[in-house]
Amino acid sequence: MALFIFTKAILEGHSINVFNKGKIQRDFTYVSDIIGAVTRILDQLPQPGKTSEELITGSATAPFKVYNIGHSSPILLTDFIESIERKLGITAQKNLLPMQPGDVPMTWADTSELQKDFGYRATTTVEEGIGKFLEWYLTYYQVKPRNHRQFNSRRNPQKFPRHATVKTSKTSIND
Repeated sequence: MALFIFTKAILEGHSINVFNKGKIQRDFTYVSDIIGAVTRILDQLPQPGKTSEELITGSATAPFKVYNIGHSSPILLTDFIESIERKLGITAQKNLLPMQPGDVPMTWADTSELQKDFGYRATTTVEEGIGKFLEWYLTYYQVKPRNHRQFNSRRNPQKFPRHATVKTSKTSIND
């Protein structure tokens, strides 16, 4: 969500709210990595424990399990924003704000169970994910920022059809 909100605001010349002056860390995960993890999990569903000892001691494997899916490597919000700016060739107007009540300085996904059970790790770097997202966004919304260039090494970026209900007018970020 942050990537979409920041990109839209930067391209429209609106300022972005940067809490704790950007000195917070978040774990950003590219959608293809999430899909890859989910499909692996669906291919090998957990089974309930079979022995009476497992059932009595509570160590039986439940027929379900919760996994954290993420990149498991938090980055500073300032670095995230700078990557967007660099790739767009536009400096964001930033509202540097204090930490929001109830927020935390760092979050990330502990993916150790996912790695142990499926050997799966997210592979798309934040830089690559931002580049892929921006290529999609600019193509889908037919936006051409100043200093536009290819963000990825792909020679022929996939063109996405426009959806008839998408608003493309200059509107505020809250629309």
